[in-house]
Amino acid sequence: MNHVYIISGPAGVGKSTTSKQLVQRFSNSAYISGDYISHMHVKGRQKPWESKEELALIWTNLLALTRNFLAQGIDVVIDYVTFPNEALWLKEQLRETFANVSYVVLWTDRETLLARDQSRIPEHRMGERCLILMNEFLESGVEKRHIVNNNSRSIEQVVEMIISGERYIM
Repeated sequence: MNHVYIISGPAGVGKSTTSKQLVQRFSNSAYISGDYISHMHVKGRQKPWESKEELALIWTNLLALTRNFLAQGIDVVIDYVTFPNEALWLKEQLRETFANVSYVVLWTDRETLLARDQSRIPEHRMGERCLILMNEFLESGVEKRHIVNNNSRSIEQVVEMIISGERYIM
């Protein structure tokens, strides 16, 4: 049975770093960056947090790519800011594939989050948006079983938790 891993959390929490390490642990896997999908729309693109239509387009494209990889027997790691309702929607859309879907929300404290954001190259920094997303996650009703605090854990430890953690399966 194939597996889809949704690696989520606020901007700067380590989604991409963790996702890229996770995808390497499987013999037949694909890495999908929601940010890359978002930036494919060049002319007329709106910020997904300001446009329901833009966000819907991103999720439609994420779903199509995920289905395509699963149809070929390829496990998928999705790296994107994903709230619980979006993860549930994706799981429902993938029901006919019989793939396991794990939802992991990476977490850290505010100071570490801002420090990580500052370590990015200037054009990738999110600044205050990191904290806004952190608050949105707190208000989203994400279940504690889906949260992984990566503040004092190595990437290898986090990846191992994700792979061996049945609690993240939706």
